[in-house]
Amino acid sequence: MAKVSMEGAGKFSHHYPKVATIVTVHAGGKDNAMAVAWHSSISANPPIYGVSIAPKRFTIELMLESKEFGVNFMPIEQAELVASVGGISGKEVDKFQRWGIEKDKPLKTSVPVLRDAYACYECKLIDHQTYGDHVWVVGEILATHYDKDLFTEGQALNLERVSPALFMGSELYTIPAKDTIRYLDRKVYGKC
Repeated sequence: MAKVSMEGAGKFSHHYPKVATIVTVHAGGKDNAMAVAWHSSISANPPIYGVSIAPKRFTIELMLESKEFGVNFMPIEQAELVASVGGISGKEVDKFQRWGIEKDKPLKTSVPVLRDAYACYECKLIDHQTYGDHVWVVGEILATHYDKDLFTEGQALNLERVSPALFMGSELYTIPAKDTIRYLDRKVYGKC
């Protein structure tokens, strides 16, 4: 294998693929949605989740105003929607009307819960910090919505029933290979 070494991050896409999400927000009587690939769990107890958003995005304005946001995990069948909401500003168009995005009722916030998402977190904003050219927005998960038929009894995503949209960077999307799942018990493999 021929590896390349260089200073800096280059195109900064070596950490892909990432599960494609649509972050939603409601503020001032307006719903908005944007594509986000840079996101992560931060804590299990309390349940805290973070998303990275460019400060020029309209969504960050609405998040700071409303103090809440939703993280919607999308199947590959919705990759076109992810790309669409990521391609235009909510200042210019009502994305929900333009693409006929259907919503379910939230439990604890006013954020749009996307009907076509296989899972969604409703989050209360607890912090935001600027790092470089993005804002890391942190929220406590107040409610979770998920299609129980798409998860195993242990609440792992069942790849026999749903393929999450994985963003590869460079406007490319893919799915995980279903036949490559391996269970590797840390108690077995972590022994010295």
